[in-house]
Amino acid sequence: MSRVLTSLLSTLSFGRPRRSFSLPKRLVPSTFPTMVRSKAQPEQNSKVLVFGAGNFGSCLASHLGDVEHNVYMWAREEKLVKHFNKHKRNPNYLTDHEFPSTITAVGPDMPDKEFIDGMDVLLFAIPTQFLRKTLKFLRPSLDTDNLPLLIFVNKGIEVGTNALTLEIIADTCGPDIAKAATFISGPSFAKEIVLRQPTSVSVASFTEEEAVKTTNLFHQPHFRCYTGGDPIGLELSGALKNVYAIASGMSDGLGYQNNARAMIITRGLSEMTVIGTAYGASPLTFLGLAGVGDLFLTCSSSNSRNYTVGHRLGQGEKLDDILRTLGSVAEGVETTKGVRKIIDELGVKAPIANAVYEVLFNGKDTRDAVKELSELPPSKELELPPTTGAPARRLLMKLGQTEQLNGQTLLN
Repeated sequence: MSRVLTSLLSTLSFGRPRRSFSLPKRLVPSTFPTMVRSKAQPEQNSKVLVFGAGNFGSCLASHLGDVEHNVYMWAREEKLVKHFNKHKRNPNYLTDHEFPSTITAVGPDMPDKEFIDGMDVLLFAIPTQFLRKTLKFLRPSLDTDNLPLLIFVNKGIEVGTNALTLEIIADTCGPDIAKAATFISGPSFAKEIVLRQPTSVSVASFTEEEAVKTTNLFHQPHFRCYTGGDPIGLELSGALKNVYAIASGMSDGLGYQNNARAMIITRGLSEMTVIGTAYGASPLTFLGLAGVGDLFLTCSSSNSRNYTVGHRLGQGEKLDDILRTLGSVAEGVETTKGVRKIIDELGVKAPIANAVYEVLFNGKDTRDAVKELSELPPSKELELPPTTGAPARRLLMKLGQTEQLNGQTLLN
C-alpha cells in the first residue's frame, strides 16, 4: 500500500469512535418559520427510539449507541427484547455483534405518549408494508409543538396504493409532519456498518433544517452523510434498485458473468432515471449515493437479500420456497408490483423491471425472460421522458406544497 494511501486511511480513523468525538463543524440549517419543525436536538446524548430490530434497525441503533446516544430499540417479539437486554446481542440478526450498553430493547407493546414525548428522535426501520399501521397507532402521540426528529430508512412502495413512504406519512400523520420527515438511503450493508467500515449515505427532506439535524446526529468519520432536497427521488431510488438487484441475481444464477452484470446495472440505472424523472424526481438524484451507489452495491453482492432472491430464482428455485427460507424481508419482491403499476401509469419503457415482474408473478422462466430481453430491437441508450411530474404533482398537492420541484413550478 502506498504511503499516501496509508496516511489517508490513518487520517480518516475508521475505527471505533472515541467518546469525545464531535463534528468539527456542525451544519447550520436555514429556517422555515411557516413549517412544522422537530424539537431542538441536544449536542450529544440524544434519546432515540428505533422502530424495528431487524438487520438495518439494529445496525443503526448500534451506530448511534456507540457514540453515546441513549437508544431504545422497539421489537415486536418479547423473547428478543428479553434476550437483548440480558446479553446485548440480537438473537435473530447480526448475531455475532455485541451491542453497546447504551441500547435498551423495548416492546412488544408500542410505546405510549409519555415515552414518545421524551424522545428526541424516532427512527423507522420497519418494512414499508407495515408502516401505515404503525404510524396510525402513533399519530395520537405525536405533538407538532414537541415533535421528535422523524427519520425513515425503509425502502419500498406500498402494495395496493403504490404510495411512497412520504405519502403514507401524509395520509396517517398529516402533510405538515410529512414535510418535516427525513429519509436516509445509500449503499450501506448492516454487517459493515457495525464493523465501522467506511460508509456514505444520502439524507433528504423537504425541510432542509430536518436533513441537517439528521446529518448531525449520524455523521461520523466512518459514516458520512450528504444532504439533499429531493426526498421523492431518494425514495424512488431506494425502492427501484431492489428490483434490479433481483435481475442481477437472476443473471448470476443463470451463470452469466461480469459483462451481463455490468449491463444490468447500467441499463437498470437508465430505467430508474427514466421512471424517476417521469414521476417528478430530479434525474441527478439517481447519480448519487441513493441511486447508482446503492444500485451497484445491491446488484453486486450476495449480502443483498434481493440479489439472493434473484440468484436462487436463476438456479431454478420457486419463489415461495425462497421467501419461506430467506430469513428476512426482501422488499424488492413486493416493490416490483408497485413499480409495474407506476410504469404502466407513466407510459415509460422499462423492459428489465417488466421482465422481473413476469418472472416473480406470472411464472415466466428466467431463461425465457433473458431471451426476450436479448431479442429486443436496438434503441437509444439515453433518453429522458417527454413529460414529467404527474405523480409528484399529486403528492405535493396532498402535502400542500406550493414550491418548485426540480426547477419546475408544479403547482400554481
